[in-house]
Amino acid sequence: MNKELMEALNILEKEKEISKETLFEAIENSLLTACKNHFGKADNVKVEIDRETCDFLVYAEKEVVPTAEDVEDDCLQISLEDAKEISSKASVGDMLHVEIKSKEFGRIATQNAKNVILQKIREEERSVIYNQYYEKEKDVVTGVVQRYVGKNISINLGKADAMLNESEMVKGEVFRPTERIKVYILEVKNTPKGPRINVSRTHPELVKRLFESEVTEIKDGTVEIKSIAREAGSRTKIAVWSNNPNVDAVGACVGMNGARVNAIVEELRGEKIDIVNWDENPGILIQNALSPAKIVAVFADPDEKTAKVVVPDYQLSLAIGKEGQNARLAARLTGYKIDIKSETQAKDAPGFRYEDYLDEEGYEDGEYEEGGYEEGEYEEPPVEE
Repeated sequence: MNKELMEALNILEKEKEISKETLFEAIENSLLTACKNHFGKADNVKVEIDRETCDFLVYAEKEVVPTAEDVEDDCLQISLEDAKEISSKASVGDMLHVEIKSKEFGRIATQNAKNVILQKIREEERSVIYNQYYEKEKDVVTGVVQRYVGKNISINLGKADAMLNESEMVKGEVFRPTERIKVYILEVKNTPKGPRINVSRTHPELVKRLFESEVTEIKDGTVEIKSIAREAGSRTKIAVWSNNPNVDAVGACVGMNGARVNAIVEELRGEKIDIVNWDENPGILIQNALSPAKIVAVFADPDEKTAKVVVPDYQLSLAIGKEGQNARLAARLTGYKIDIKSETQAKDAPGFRYEDYLDEEGYEDGEYEEGGYEEGEYEEPPVEE
């Protein structure tokens, strides 16, 4: 019997990742509960289990009194005559260990003991799963689509289920049951019914984590993702920086023939990704962020976090982008309010003095100049809660 118990504990430890020590404590508590149900109290009952052999002993500590008439409580006291039958050395006033036969427990006491063990196993299992996924919070995991729950989706992550809420889904994405998708773990909460895991497909960090897993240089720290701006399902801009002058940050992220970035685009169901070089100079950074539009001049004010950009007339719509998307993402990526004007608009704008910037200094290359601030800058819309 002891051998079977040890094997059962080993299986539970392996499959449920519950330590044997926790299971031994559960068994001890269950035996104490059984004693309490059987005798009405268990304050003086002790349980000892050998961790190696699984042999267990249940005993009650009873005070030895002179005669049976002096016994006021059978659970706490024992007469000297009865004590001598257990130990010939017993004397009045001694605390004697009286063994309790657990086989004599009634059906109800046994059932309660069983429930105590099962409850402890369930609690520990939930705790193990919670800790396992809490460590993965703010990370990307692969899950299997199970079913739609209203407009939300239940996703199996292996040992636990996660919920992909409608607000965290990309518009237009449709998933089929058993389909494997990558999701970003937003938060893991501990509840009486087990861990509640909320995941996202729209969070900018999803793209960042996908690049970390796909691009070796980002994983080892050679290339850093300095900033990221995303409109889920449509376009993402990321600014990257290389700590090694011999490593091209953009090239590392794109990969051979675009292999690395294409793998991420495929995972994001065709979402476009613009990868640009980060620069400490805000003028150059803004110029890079507005890619693929060509820039004639950038005038940035680092204190006000505003910038005025001049582009060729035929590049104005490209710089602004469809429904202002390119300018909006550039503003979010750089943290600057960006006012984009064509060359013709700039020359006609009062106080812009565009001609002052077309000198031999070569501001066309993106050097910034502290300047005034005009109405008409592009500011990203407030993020909806």
